[in-house]
Amino acid sequence: MTNLHISQHALEQWLYQMVNSKIEVFAPVHDGEKTDFRLLAFGDKVADDYVQTTQSAKRFAFPKAEKLFSYRKEGKDVTLQERNLNDFPEIVLWKVRPCDAAGFAPLTGIFNWDYKDNIYNARRDKITLVSFSCTRCDEYCFCTSVHGGPGNTEGSDIQVTELPDRSALVEILTPKGKSLIERFVQETTPADGIDKETYLASVPVRFKLEQLREKLEGAFDSPIWKQQSERCLGCGACAFVCPTCACFDIQEDARGSSGSRIRCWDSCGFSLFTQHTSGHNPRPTQSTRWRQRILHKFSYMPDRIDETGCTGCGRCSRACPVDMNIVEHLMSIENHG
Repeated sequence: MTNLHISQHALEQWLYQMVNSKIEVFAPVHDGEKTDFRLLAFGDKVADDYVQTTQSAKRFAFPKAEKLFSYRKEGKDVTLQERNLNDFPEIVLWKVRPCDAAGFAPLTGIFNWDYKDNIYNARRDKITLVSFSCTRCDEYCFCTSVHGGPGNTEGSDIQVTELPDRSALVEILTPKGKSLIERFVQETTPADGIDKETYLASVPVRFKLEQLREKLEGAFDSPIWKQQSERCLGCGACAFVCPTCACFDIQEDARGSSGSRIRCWDSCGFSLFTQHTSGHNPRPTQSTRWRQRILHKFSYMPDRIDETGCTGCGRCSRACPVDMNIVEHLMSIENHG
C-alpha cells in the first residue's frame, strides 16, 4: 500500500480528467432532498455535505433488472444468445463511502458461493472503487459494530481522506487503484506524518458482533421475532437500499417465439418470496420473514461465505417507513435472555 498527499487542485483535476475520458464516472449528486449516484458530466457538482447516499452502490455490479440471456424458438430448435461479457463499460465509483465499498465482499461471496456468476463477475471486474473516508456520521451509522469503520479500506481500490485545508491523503490499496492514479494524477508527494484517524468521524460501537451471533444460535424459536416484526409492512425498502442484499427473482419476458430471462431484485421480506406452487409458504408470517432477514445476515452468511451480510451503513433504518431501527433490534437480541 502506498500513501500520497495531493493538493485540492490535483484532486479536482483527477476527477475532471476521468470525467473527460472514456471511463464512466458515477458520484454522489444532490437531487432535491436525496443524494444519489449519477453519471457525471462536465460541470456536475459532486455532493460534499452528506453522510450517505440514498441508494447503495451495489446496483453497478448487481443491477435492479438485467437480461441474463435471450432465446428464439424455430420449430423444435432453440437458439440461445448469451450476454457478451466484454460489453460492460469501465466504471469508476467516486466518493463511495467505506461501508458501500465493504459491501462488495459479501455480494461477491454470494454470487460465487455454489457457482461463479459470470455476469456479476464481469461487471465487478470493470469497477474501480474510490472511497472517501467519513468525517461525519449520524445516529443510524453503526459500521464499527460490524468490524468496519469510517476509515475502513476493505473493498476499496483507493481511499481518499479529505483534510481541513482541502488537500487529501490518498491510500492506494490495489493494482487497479495504482493504475488509476498513474493514468490521471500527476501532482503527488509522499504522505509523511499524516494521521488519518485524526480526521475521521467517531462512530460508537453499539453491540458486539460475536456475542450477537452466539445469541442467534439458539434464537430460532424465540418470541422476539414476533415482537420486533409487529410494525413491519413487508415493503422491501430495507432490502432495496442495502449494499449486501442479493435476493433476486428470474422472470420470463416471452413474445411469441422469442424471449428473454430477466434477473430482478427481490426480498425475503415479501410474502410471496418463498411461496410454493402448491400454495404452501414455509415463512407464512412477517415474523418468520424478519427472522430470516436477521439470521441470513448475521448467522447463515458468516457460516457459508465467511462474510457478515451487513456493513453498518444504516440505510435500512433511514428508509423504513415505520421506523424499524435495525440497531435497536440487534441490541435487543444481544441483550435478550
